[in-house]
Parts: sequence; C-alpha cells; structure tokens
Amino acid sequence: MGNVNTAIIYYSSTGTNYQMAQWAEQAAKEAGAETKLLKVPELAPEEAIASNPAWKEHYEATKDVPEATTEDLEWADAIIFSAPTRFGNLPAQMKQFLDMQGGLWGAGKTINKVVSGMTSAQNPHGGQEATLLALYTSMMHWGAVIATPGYSDASIFAGGGNPYGTSVTVDQDGNMVEDVEGAVKHQAKRTVDIASRIVAGNE
Repeated sequence: MGNVNTAIIYYSSTGTNYQMAQWAEQAAKEAGAETKLLKVPELAPEEAIASNPAWKEHYEATKDVPEATTEDLEWADAIIFSAPTRFGNLPAQMKQFLDMQGGLWGAGKTINKVVSGMTSAQNPHGGQEATLLALYTSMMHWGAVIATPGYSDASIFAGGGNPYGTSVTVDQDGNMVEDVEGAVKHQAKRTVDIASRIVAGNE
C-alpha cells in the first residue's frame, strides 16, 4: 500500500475529532502511506472560544498543527475528513474550506481522490449520519471515490455500527462513549487500500 499520499483533514473544537484524526494518521502510516495531519482554519471569534474552557484549551494546545491548503488536497491521493456535526451538517469551518476549492475542482484535480469521513455528536442520533451524507454530497460533485467502511470489519460494530463512516457520541464531560479507535483505524487502512489500487492503476 505504499506511495499513497494521505491527508487527514479535521476540525475540532474540544479535541474529539483531533483524536480521531490522530488515530487515522497512525493507521495510514502503518499501511505504508505518506501522511499529513492538517486542521481547517478556525472561524469562531476569540471571545466565543474563550467562553468555553475546553474549547480554549484545545485551541491553544493545537496552534502548531498546520492548516490545510488547496496544495495539500492536490498532493493527496486519499483524504480522510473528520469533523463534528452541527445541526446534522458540517461545521462552518469545514464547509468553508470545502467551498474554497472551486479552482481545484474546476481544473479537474478533485476527480478520483479517494475520500472518507468521520464525525461526532452529543448523542447517538444527533445528526451523525446526516453530517457524513452532507460531506459525501460535496464529494460526489468533486468526482471523488467515496470509501465508506460499510460493515467490512467487526470493529465497525464495536464502534457503534455506522456504515457511512466512524462516528462517536461525546458525553457532557467530553468523553467518547463508544470505543471507536479500532473502527477509525480500520477505516483509514481501508481508505489507503482503495487509494493504492487507483494509484497503481494510473502508473
């Protein structure tokens, strides 16, 4: 599975999706991929971040994580997105990043990128599946190859059974309710595997 450039692009306010992105990067590296772990730019005003201690702590702790760029998307053969749900949709930070890629899309450079998505919410029916479907709608417009986990491994069931992509419930204390580490890592390796087949076919 070597020679697969994999970008793990996330947005996280209090750390859940950052942790999921880290697990995904670890698994992608284990699968032999070249990786970049990247965050999308924060749009919220400083006063909003400061009003939430957990948000502020995470914001300060991850200031050195590089921000994703159009060049990173062009570099990547595979892209794993991770972002929380906001009213059953992508957060504005991730949506703006995607909306800014019109030039890349217009040049045909999003075609055949292998993409997969992960998310989180405060309860099991808090819009997790809808958020991933919203992401995948944009990816269809990109001409990307969507790599969902389906039920391809027992870890998906252990992590809550979401076939669209790993999703996790986060309690009021910020703790992950389901054990999704295995599901995240399986999803990342599956994404790299599918991308490696496409890369090999283009060589």
